[in-house]
Amino acid sequence: MEMEESPTRLRGKPSWLISKASARAHRLIGEAMAAAGGRAYHFAILAALEEYGPDSQVRIGQRCGIDQSDMHAMLKELTEQGHVARSPDPNDRRRNLITLTPVGRQRLDELDATLSTVQDNLLNALSPAERDHLTALLARALA
Repeated sequence: MEMEESPTRLRGKPSWLISKASARAHRLIGEAMAAAGGRAYHFAILAALEEYGPDSQVRIGQRCGIDQSDMHAMLKELTEQGHVARSPDPNDRRRNLITLTPVGRQRLDELDATLSTVQDNLLNALSPAERDHLTALLARALA
């Protein structure tokens, strides 16, 4: 359904607009990540490791909002690709620490560039100031 064909009352509801924008963003991100040979989860995991440092699988999943059953598969892929390394946690031998590798840091930069292009495509009708304002408003609404 095109926006112009949607009822005016519907188009006036922020929740409906957010849902439509989210669906479009999800599609664009999926397509771009697939073309780059990655997944959105890869970016989230690598970004968390860069920002917070080595951590457990459980904690990374919590930070990124990724279900533990998906985390296992994502970490397996990232480990096989050399983007993360697993090592025993010196404070708790029952768990592993996940660490960002130098190759993973480079991959994070590549995926970040890919996502920046998606942001530009998704929000091309907005000025940079409007994009910043939208981001701040959405962050505030979600806080």
